[in-house]
Amino acid sequence: METKSVVKVGSRKSQLALIQTNTIINQLKKLNPNLSFEVISMQTTGDKVLDAALSKIGEKNLFTRELELALEKKEVDFVVHSLKDLPTALPEGLLIGCIYKRDSPYDAVVMHPSNAGKKLEDLPEGSVIGTSSLRRAAQLARKFPHFKFENIRGNLNTRFRKLDEDNKYSAIILAEAGLHRMGWPDRISQVLDKDTCMYAVSQGAMAVECRNSDPFTLSLLSQIHHPETVIQCVAERAFLKKLEGGCSVPVSAFSEVKDGKLSLTGGVFSIDGKQGRIEYACDSLPESIEEKEKPTVSPNGPREFAGIVGSEKVSIATLEVAQRVGLQVAELLLNTEAKEILANAKAETAAAVIAEKQRKDAEKMKNEAEKPQANGIS
Repeated sequence: METKSVVKVGSRKSQLALIQTNTIINQLKKLNPNLSFEVISMQTTGDKVLDAALSKIGEKNLFTRELELALEKKEVDFVVHSLKDLPTALPEGLLIGCIYKRDSPYDAVVMHPSNAGKKLEDLPEGSVIGTSSLRRAAQLARKFPHFKFENIRGNLNTRFRKLDEDNKYSAIILAEAGLHRMGWPDRISQVLDKDTCMYAVSQGAMAVECRNSDPFTLSLLSQIHHPETVIQCVAERAFLKKLEGGCSVPVSAFSEVKDGKLSLTGGVFSIDGKQGRIEYACDSLPESIEEKEKPTVSPNGPREFAGIVGSEKVSIATLEVAQRVGLQVAELLLNTEAKEILANAKAETAAAVIAEKQRKDAEKMKNEAEKPQANGIS
C-alpha cells in the first residue's frame, strides 16, 4: 500500500468550511504526528451564485463539485464537507471515507438585535424570517402561518450582516452546529425541537470524501469514523436517496440510536407547508456493532451504504440494518399521499429553476443592449 508523508486536503474557502476542515486535520494529526497536511481551498458554484435561492439553481452538487473534480484529478487526497451538502449519489470512484462525530443536528433561531431574548412565538404577525432552506420554511409555515419566509443566501458572516444591518429580517434560521463551530453560541435565541422543525438529512455531521482506490487515505480516515453517527447517517441518507430528494424539496429527518435500537422519523412537505406526511420505523441493531474482522474489499473498492464506507468500527450487518430502516421509512411515505406531495414539490422547484434561468437570460440581454457601442460617437 502506498504511503504518504504529506496529505493534501480540499476545502471550500468560507470561514466555517476551513474551521471544519481544520477540525478533521487536527484529529488526524493527534493520531498521526508523522504526517503533514496541506489545505487547498477553492470556491464552489454554491459559493459564487448568491442571487438566487438554492432550490432555484437546479444543481444537486452546488457545494461539492469543484472539490470532487480536484479529488478525481488527484490534486487532493480528501475533501471535508458538511454532510448535508453532499448528494446521496456520488461520482463514480468517490465515497465517504469517514463521518466525524456529529454535533447538534438541530436548527437554531438567530434574532435581529431588536428582538434579542425573544422566541419565534413572541414575534408579531407579518414578521419576516430568513432561511435558504425549503425544508425549514415549509415546516415553520405550518407552525407559524402568520410569518413571511424569505430567502437569505451567503456564508454565515454574510447572513449575520444582512440580519443585523438590513433591518429586513426579524430572525433567521441556521444550523446550530455551524453557530457553535464559528464561536457564536451567544447569538442563539432558540433551538427548534423535532416537533417544530425536523432537521436536514445528516445535518450536524462532517464527512470526508476520498477516492475508493486510495487505501492509504481510507485507512487513515477510518481512525475517526464515529460508529453512532455513521449508523444514523446511513439510515438518513438511504431514506433521502430512495425519495430522490435534496435541497430542492422539503424532506426532513430525525434519527436516534437508543437501547440497542435504531429509529428514524422522516417527513415530506409541500413547499408552502400546507401539506405534509411523517412516517416512522425502528429496528434492533446487532449486539456488537463492530466488525470482528476487517470488511472485505472488492476490486471496485470497499462496500458502500448510501455512499458511506464501512470500517472495523461498524459491522456490515449494522450498516445493513441502518440502510433497511431508511428505506422502510421512504417506502412507507411513498405508499401515501407523500408521493404526490413530493412530485408536486419537484415540479414546482423545476419550474422555479426555469423561471430563474429566464430571468437571468433576460437580465443579461438587457445589460448587453445597454452597453455603449464600441464604435459609437464619443
